[in-house]
Amino acid sequence: MRERHKRAAELGTRALLDTFAQGDPAEVQPLGGLFAGLGDRAFGMLLMAAAAPAFIPVPGLAGGLSGPLVMLVGLQLLIRLSRPWLPGFMARRGPRRATLARLRDRLAPWFTRLERHVRPRMPAMLDHWLPRLFTGVLVFATGLLLTLPIPFTNYVLGVLALLFAFAYLERDGALMGVAWACGVATIVAAVALSDRLAALVTHFL
Repeated sequence: MRERHKRAAELGTRALLDTFAQGDPAEVQPLGGLFAGLGDRAFGMLLMAAAAPAFIPVPGLAGGLSGPLVMLVGLQLLIRLSRPWLPGFMARRGPRRATLARLRDRLAPWFTRLERHVRPRMPAMLDHWLPRLFTGVLVFATGLLLTLPIPFTNYVLGVLALLFAFAYLERDGALMGVAWACGVATIVAAVALSDRLAALVTHFL
């Protein structure tokens, strides 16, 4: 088991997804096992798993699953936990291997582009308590927006959550800066359009 965790900690993001997607497609991958042994990259793996339902076109799935879990990650960053924590009932549940495989396949073109540019750098953007607090605020806000029944936003917010996840998984502080910019722009747009969004939510409820 230790050897498996050590190998996982050394793998890139796409290789990690390949590892978790291998096997019986119907088998559930417990969330607690997804980030075990990943060390300071664990928040990234949990965020990636949390974002997966946002890419499944089932009404209410992103809000019911992705939103609260992304919010939980943001809250843990805000209270400065060094590793993710999940209550037992959540740690024992998780996505099926087939879901992780679909996520990997859907993101493959983006991985190909991003992997040419990402690399471990600017660790203070990931590890210092002050940037981590700011990341926590943005991640929590992303999860909150995912939870709201706002039409046509699941993919956008899912991609934003994946940016944060990829920055942690690849230990790339520069990419975290890009995620910050996208997160702030998303929140500003949501506030600016809040009246229209409220009308849309009321219409769809």
